[in-house]
Amino acid sequence: MNAGIRRIADHRATGPAGLAVAALAPFLIATPYALNVMTSAAIFVMLAVGLNIVVGYCGLLDLGFVAFFAVGAYTSGILTTRYGLSLVETVPAVVVVTLLAGMVIGLPTLRLRSDYLAIVTLGFGEIIRILANNLDITGGPSGIYGIPGLSAFGTRLDAPVTLYYTVLVLVAAAVVLAARLGRSRLGRAWSFIREDEDAAEAMGVHTHRVKLAAYSAGAVWGGLAGVLFAAQLSAVSPESFRFIQSALVLMAVVLGGMGSSRGVVLGAVCISLVPELLRGVEDNRYFAFGAVLIAVMVFRPAGLWPRPSREGDRTARRSPTGTGPAPVPVPVGKEDAS
Repeated sequence: MNAGIRRIADHRATGPAGLAVAALAPFLIATPYALNVMTSAAIFVMLAVGLNIVVGYCGLLDLGFVAFFAVGAYTSGILTTRYGLSLVETVPAVVVVTLLAGMVIGLPTLRLRSDYLAIVTLGFGEIIRILANNLDITGGPSGIYGIPGLSAFGTRLDAPVTLYYTVLVLVAAAVVLAARLGRSRLGRAWSFIREDEDAAEAMGVHTHRVKLAAYSAGAVWGGLAGVLFAAQLSAVSPESFRFIQSALVLMAVVLGGMGSSRGVVLGAVCISLVPELLRGVEDNRYFAFGAVLIAVMVFRPAGLWPRPSREGDRTARRSPTGTGPAPVPVPVGKEDAS
């Protein structure tokens, strides 16, 4: 077996190994507090994976991603408390609403680039939070309380251990789906846009539609994370969706390695758990956390687990004998992106 095959095998083994570690964690520490922290970390992973579709795959700087998190949480909260639906029954509505929100926000803004796009998405994120803070249907500043826990086929899934494993399975499926999406034909189009949008347009990629697809996909991931968030806390309020939340999710994507599914998962886990591990230093906890982040970015500027380089991609796609050219990616044309 040559080095390329061994490298691919090792790379593929990391996902199941990480999932096994997460599955075994409750056997090491199963206090309600620890399970709550681990569940929050898993939900944060799903948020980071969703933002990675937008920022890592397509190169769109989004500073208001928490808006979709809020839309998903509030949609499920309203449907369960006012109309008597279960959280599982709200999922199709959450997908539709977040898709519509992604299109409404994305259609007028995704023709912008770089800093301008970041400023506009930041504004939309704040608009969603302010609307939630002022509308009667969202409960205003008090938010929505009494959201029922997860249940399926008459079985309650809201016990701490059960909820953790349910969230873990759902998040693992979301990570795998996002990774496969990144390797698809559409994912290659996102990669072209990230590297050089003008060249991608010249090659026949309908950049606006393809960017809108990335934005909408990320919105769905964020909305579903909002459903899990509502299930965990049984309540949502505007204070949970401030800009700092978007900043932390973006930090997880950058820290782990933009465009790398495994790196983003690792970055999200670090952002979620390191502050908890530093509780022993009390008032200096966030100073220590900041120092750790600075050290990581100095010594690993590309992220904890950066995406493979183009040369690495070509090597990984070679034939099993290790010879022969790598397949040339085929761009998504205007007719394919529709």
